[in-house]
Amino acid sequence: MIDVENIVLKFSATGPEAEDIRSCLSALYSVREGTQPMDRSFGLSTEFVGKPLPVAKNELAVEIIQKTQRYEPRVNVIRVLFDCEPESGRLRPIVYVEGSEEVE
Repeated sequence: MIDVENIVLKFSATGPEAEDIRSCLSALYSVREGTQPMDRSFGLSTEFVGKPLPVAKNELAVEIIQKTQRYEPRVNVIRVLFDCEPESGRLRPIVYVEGSEEVE
């Protein structure tokens, strides 16, 4: 099972704008698509639930990349990896992002 409630964000930039970006991405990744009034596209889709694990991982990674490009254009997603928590068997997404020259 993929644990979308605890997405880990890896972003090495510092400073006031970096903290704003981190906050915006945390909000984007914690909201489920369709639940935000005035912008039903905001947040992550959960359509991958119930699909075979390789398909679900790929669909979630693509969703994260596309939503990050749309809602936080100040950064680019470098990769999305999945870490297995041995005690629970859950897969935790780890999102690696890099900022533009102005942010870093």
